[in-house]
Amino acid sequence: MATVLLVRHGRTTANATGLLAGRTPGVALDAHGQDQAARTGDRIAAVPVARVVSSPLDRCLETARAIVDRQTGAPPSSVDDELTECDYGQWQGRRLDELAKEDLWRTVQSHPSAVVFPGGESLAGMQARAVAAIRRHDAAIEAEHGPGAVWVAVSHGDIIKSVLADALGMHLDMFQRLEAGPASVSIVSYGASRPRVLASNTDSGDLSWLAEGARAGDAAVGGGAGAPAADGPTPRIVP
Repeated sequence: MATVLLVRHGRTTANATGLLAGRTPGVALDAHGQDQAARTGDRIAAVPVARVVSSPLDRCLETARAIVDRQTGAPPSSVDDELTECDYGQWQGRRLDELAKEDLWRTVQSHPSAVVFPGGESLAGMQARAVAAIRRHDAAIEAEHGPGAVWVAVSHGDIIKSVLADALGMHLDMFQRLEAGPASVSIVSYGASRPRVLASNTDSGDLSWLAEGARAGDAAVGGGAGAPAADGPTPRIVP
C-alpha cells in the first residue's frame, strides 16, 4: 500500500488578516508561510517521494515547490483541480469574524454535512471529490511504484480534514474536531482492509522512517513497537 503525506499550504496573507480566501486567485504565502513551507520541505526531504500533487491555487503551488526543490532527483509534480479549496461561494473574500455572525456559521460548526454555501458547493460534495481524488492518485502511484511508495498531496485545511475524517471512519459532522494547521503534515496509508492514519497535523518531527514505506498487515494488538529509531537499526521481527 502506498502512503500519502497530506500537506496544507503555509500561512497566507489572507490567513494572517482573517479573510476567507477560498478560490480567490493570487493569494500567496506571506513571509512566515514561506518559512513554514521551507521547514516542511526540509522534513519531507528525508523521504524520497514518488510524486507531488497539488491544488491549483497559488499558495499550494508555492508550498509544493518548496517540497519538490528539497527532494533529491526532483520527483514529478502535477496539479489536480479536485484538490482545490472548497467553493465558499458568497462567503469567499469575507472576514471570518463577520461570517461567524451568520446563521449558517452555526451549521458549519455543528452539522457540516448539511451545509451548502450560498452560490458555492456543499461540504459533503467537497469531501466526496477530495477523497475520490486522493484514493485515485494513491492507487495509481502504488501500481506504478509499488506498495512502499510515498507521495505528497498539497491542499487546504477543510479538504485535508475531510480526507482524514473519511480515513478515520468519522461522519463528516465530526470533521471540525480535527485540525490541519498551515504547512502541517498528516499521514495516511491506504490498505486492502482499511486506511490507517499514521499522523495528523504535525509540524515537527523526524519522517525518515517513511523512507522504508509504511508497514502493511493487520493492526497490532497492543499497539505494536512503532517506527524504528531514526539513528538505529530496523528491529528484526521474529515469527
